[in-house]
Order: sequence, then C-alpha cells, then structure tokens
Amino acid sequence: MNRNAFRSRRARTSSFFVLLIVALITAQLALAPFAGAQNPNPSTPVVDGSAPPAKLAYPDSMPGATVDDYFGTKVSDPYRWLEDDRAPAVERWVEAQNKVTFAYLDRIPYRQKIKERLTALYNYPKFSAPAHRGDYFFYTKNDGLQNQSVWYRQKGLDGVAEVLLDPNKLSADGTTRLGSVAFSKDGKYLAYGVSQGGSDWNDVYVLDTATKQLSTDHIEWMKSSNISWQGDGFYYSRYPAPEKGHELTAKNENHQVFYHKIGTPQSADTLVYEDPANPQRFHNVGVSDDERYAFLYVSERGKGKKGNAVFWRDASHPGSAFSPVVAGIGDDTYNVIDNVGDKFLVYTDHKSPNARIFLFDPKRPEEGNWKDVISEKSEPIDDVNTAGGKIFVSYLKDVAARVEVHNLDGKLENEIKLPGLGALPAPSPGTPSSFGGKPDDKFVFYTFTSFNFPPTIYKYDIATKTSSLFRQPEIPGFKSTDFETSEVFYTSKDGTRVPMFLVHKKGIKLDGNNPTVLYGYGGFNITTSPNFSALRLALLEQGVIYASANMRGGGEYGEKWHEAGTKLKKQNVFDDFVAAAEYLIKNKYTSPEKLAIQGGSNGGLLVGAVANQQPELFRAVVEQAGVMDMLRFHKFTIGWNWVADYGSSENEAEFKALYAYSPIHNIKAGVNYPATLITTADHDDRVVPAHNFKYAAALQAAQGGTNPILIRIDTKSGHGASSTTKAIEQAADIYSFLMWNLGVTPK
Repeated sequence: MNRNAFRSRRARTSSFFVLLIVALITAQLALAPFAGAQNPNPSTPVVDGSAPPAKLAYPDSMPGATVDDYFGTKVSDPYRWLEDDRAPAVERWVEAQNKVTFAYLDRIPYRQKIKERLTALYNYPKFSAPAHRGDYFFYTKNDGLQNQSVWYRQKGLDGVAEVLLDPNKLSADGTTRLGSVAFSKDGKYLAYGVSQGGSDWNDVYVLDTATKQLSTDHIEWMKSSNISWQGDGFYYSRYPAPEKGHELTAKNENHQVFYHKIGTPQSADTLVYEDPANPQRFHNVGVSDDERYAFLYVSERGKGKKGNAVFWRDASHPGSAFSPVVAGIGDDTYNVIDNVGDKFLVYTDHKSPNARIFLFDPKRPEEGNWKDVISEKSEPIDDVNTAGGKIFVSYLKDVAARVEVHNLDGKLENEIKLPGLGALPAPSPGTPSSFGGKPDDKFVFYTFTSFNFPPTIYKYDIATKTSSLFRQPEIPGFKSTDFETSEVFYTSKDGTRVPMFLVHKKGIKLDGNNPTVLYGYGGFNITTSPNFSALRLALLEQGVIYASANMRGGGEYGEKWHEAGTKLKKQNVFDDFVAAAEYLIKNKYTSPEKLAIQGGSNGGLLVGAVANQQPELFRAVVEQAGVMDMLRFHKFTIGWNWVADYGSSENEAEFKALYAYSPIHNIKAGVNYPATLITTADHDDRVVPAHNFKYAAALQAAQGGTNPILIRIDTKSGHGASSTTKAIEQAADIYSFLMWNLGVTPK
C-alpha cells in the first residue's frame, strides 16, 4: 500500500495525531531524567558555591476577576489575560518567569556536566529503515548530533550512498524543520514539508531526486495532512491562509483537500473536497500503491466522534465522485490497507474492539457482504502492512509486539520471532512502517527496539521466512546486558489489572531508597511502547529506576481499554497512575521522597491532575506542554479536535467531569505541592502556551510549601523540541531540576 495512506491503529484518528505521536517520541527523549549517587539532603549544595534558594519569589501574575457560568456553576478564571501571548503584559510576564527559572537552574552546580554527559550519550549514528522507490533505496541518517537527520539514496542495497536532502541547511539554528515527506512511486520526486520553529504549519517543496534541484512548486498552509502521490502530482490538505500575524493562534477550520500537479502554481491546484458546512472535520486522501484508487477519510472529533467515514474513487478519473465504503461518522474506525484487484482490504474496530480486517467489494458495498479476512483476536492489532503478496499484522501482547504473516486470503502462514520483549517503533516521516513494502518486493525491513535494546533494523526475506540483521547502532560504552527490563502488573482502584515496565541496572536493592521516575500518557488510543532512549542511559547507568505505566486511555488493549479512559471515565487514568506509584512504594522500589513523575501533552494533563489529587505521593513533577485548562481547551487552535477523548465543557455532564479534574481548577491554596518544572514553547500551536502560563500562575500563587514551581518557556520550538540542540538543552535542565530535588548527585 502507498505509505502515505492511512492504515491500522497507528493512524486511526487523523494526521494531527500522527504528528502528536512524533512529538511524544521527542518528549520521551527529553523527559528521561539523569541521576547518580544520592545526596542525602536535597537542601544542601553538593559542591561549594551558590545553590538554588529554598524559597523563591515569583513574578506578580496579577489575577483578574473573570468568572464564567457553566450550567449554573460559577467558575473563576483569574489568569484569562495570559491567554493572549502576544500582549505586551504577557511578554513581560514570560520574560520575568524565565528569569526566575534560569536563575534557579544556573545555580545547580552540576548542570553543565549533565549537558556534557547527555551530549556524549546521544552522539552516535542513527539510521531509518530504507524505503524502496524505483531503482533506489532512500533512508535517513543522523551522524550523531545533527539537529535533523539527512536523507540519502543509493542504487541497490550495495550501492554508493549519496546525500539527497540535508534539512540542517534550511536554517542556521536547526529550528526550520522537515515535516511531511513523500516520494513519488518511481522515486523521481520527493515532496517535503517545512515548518518554522516547531509550528504545525507546513510549506511544501518538491525535489527532483536525479538532479537534486528544487522545482518551482511551492505549497503553503498545509496542516494536519499527509502527502499522497498519484501520477504527476499529489494530494494534500490545508486550511485557508490565517490572518497575518495570527498564524500560531488561528482557528483551524474548513480543512480542504487539493490535488497539485508538478510544475504548476498552487493557485492552479484542483479543489478535491471541502465541507464548509462542517468546518471542524478533517479531510485527507490516500492513494493505493498501484495508484488505481484514491481514498478520502473524513473525521469529526470536534463533535465527540472518535471514528471516521471513508470513500473511494477511481484515481484515473480525477473528476469522478467519491463513493462510500462507510458514509457515516461514528465511533468506529476504518482504514483501507490495500486493494486486492478491484476489492479493498479494510481495517476496522466496528463490532470488534481489538480490530479485524475485512474485504470490501465496491460492487456489493452493503455491510452484510463484508467478508472477514482476519478475524478479531484477544490481542489488539497495532499495525497492518502489505508487501510481497502478504499481509503483515502486528499485535500487542501485554503491550509488547508480536507479528503474524498471512496470505492475501487471510490464511496464517507463520509468526515472525522478534528479538525479545519490545516494540516496532513508529517510523519517521517518509520512511516505511515495519514490514511495509510494495506488492513485488522480495524482502521487507522492520525495526525492533526495547528499553535496553537500541532501534535495530532487520531484513525479512519473504520467501524463506527468515530475518537477518541489517543495521545495528553502535553506542560507545553501552552494554544492554548491564540493564534489565521487566513487566509487572498491578491493581488499580477499581480492580483493573494494569501493566507497567520497569527498567534499571542489574542488582538494585529493593530498600525503598531508589530515585525513581514514573512516566505515563494514557490517552488518544496511543500505546506507550517499550522504546529506547539514549538519553535515558544516563538515568539507568547510575542505578535509577525508570517506570513506564500503561494506563487506560491508551491503545494497549484495544478500543475498550481506550474508551475506559475517556470523557466521563477519564478519572480511571489518574487512578491507574496513582496505583502505579503506590505499587512502586509498597514493593520498596522507591518512596514518596524519591519518586518523580513526568508526562508531556496529554501526559502533562495526567501529571498535573495527579499532583493535585495526591501531592504527598511525589517529590517532583515534570509537566511538559500539558493540556491544563479542561474547560477552554477547545477554544484554541486545533483543540476542538480533542473533544472525542475529553468531552466538552459545553455538555453539562462532561463539564462536571472535566471540572472535577481540570489541573488549573483544582489547585488548593496552602497545599505543599511537589517541586514542579513546567515546560512550554512560543511556537506550540497545538497545545497553546496559555495552558501552561495559567497553570504556572495558579500553582505559584497557591503553593503553601517551599518547593519550587518553575516554568521554562522555550523559543523557536513547538510541541516538542525543534532540534537536537534544543532537546539536549531541555533535557539537561530537566535532569538538573530533578536531581537537585530528588537529592541526587551525578558522578
């Protein structure tokens, strides 16, 4: 199937959430704390010199008198003025907050050493799996510390590699980033998106891969979109151009699909589909690998519907109308995996929360004629790909990956033995998913990773059903055998059994005195997989425990697991996370004085809500770009898209649920809150900075103890660090903060 088409659970919402997954991967790299030998007294400097003060003086956040009425409930919003991040008063507030934060961080004596260690750990070559187009293989490589990976091409697997596109040359500081990437079927053209400073807006350019010259093509205002080639052009989706100066705060409505023909101006692009009567719907088009069919996906998450509709048309007739596979938008997901002749293999969770694959015949479209090719199992489908006349189905078995190979009729042929307990990580833009390929491919690639197993690429021969090592990273001084990964199961408040991975150096003592970092996400059907982080090695090599909880709201056990952590049931996620902390304490892995929690985006909401509900359970909190105002999130940029998971304050029952846990609305004056570091960025047009501005102001005003409440506001970054340099700088600051407050001295 064309790699740009939407398939399987990983792409089952919208391209917005594909971007979100990428951001989360970045966030996880930046969140894994560095730790070393313990400092028995956190308030005592570990070396001579100035140290962070015990009590901080915060900037005046000037609370106002704004009050809203929700179904008769009066809700104060004293920091509403911080929502206008372009106002001079807000700019002064940001400057003052950063001054306090960086003054605190600057006085941590080992901060520079931490940065040096992280830089050394991250400095090793990183490769993607190759994508096969025409006579060439295309892949990315990062020499180690490059801000962005470089695209290469080579003729055959043994050919000479040559640089195709170096995105590091797009800007001096590396914050102009490569976004969407798509090769034409013959490999002649590469279309790629470029974003500025971490924004989700993309400008698209086209490169001739033979001459390495840019064409005159230039597409503006692409967002929440894939690029899908068909013939001598491609489909893309965009919003109307925002008002100048309001690009980062624009209301994203009326998502339009266009077809662009190479060599023509954007003004000549053909409008393929729009629905102005339903301005908050997403529209994207994917194309079958043989370019015979185009598929239109429509979703409406802003109205609380988590599923999608899908339509098809003969791609050789661009003006023809789309016909429905499924016309109505509900809570069920449908994704066309591939076409088998004139029929379509379709993934769905309709009447099958763990998902199944059926064959759709356009000549007999009624549901009663849908023929199951691969029936639902007790394990959820995580990913589906076709290549070489086979269907590769990746399942989740207690969060770890398991892969089956079926023929196109659905008959099971074999299971592929993976190296261990781990994951098949989501690919970077433009590179194939594991086991993705073309119908005539004789082999495919897959990438396997785990907490103590760096991403390693394997080549799978389809005829012999055998795997061979293709490319393995070499990290100086790293031995996977020095560490161990285990999976435990604990019981949540309502009796639900929840999995959690624990990673640490071999031989730790269970004496309740280990500094421990508990990470979680728990939302949007996203699985928190056992992925590798080179930066996290700094944590593990010093004997610190890293715990990753797989709460409800994610995709670990299929749609029922996801649904159990949404809307009126969101409290289940927080209960699961608290139960994880209690398990670690009860089993003497750690203690409240040695336990930190971390989360980004939806995970930022998680740690903020949990710190409000159980502040005595944690010593430190790292909250990154979290959704913190649950009553107004849908009013900013693309926030309405999250209503399908969170619900909306415009619905009375959902308002009550949201108000009960919304982080900025459940802070109590005089409580001794954990040491907290909040991070956000000036170019985050996904979770706008206002969420974290308001949260920081409210928490600083309420803090009844001496623990610091800091906000770090990055520049030229978005929802996740915009370059390797910024990621390492951010990680060094986070680790310094955690170490100081957990009483840890790095070696």
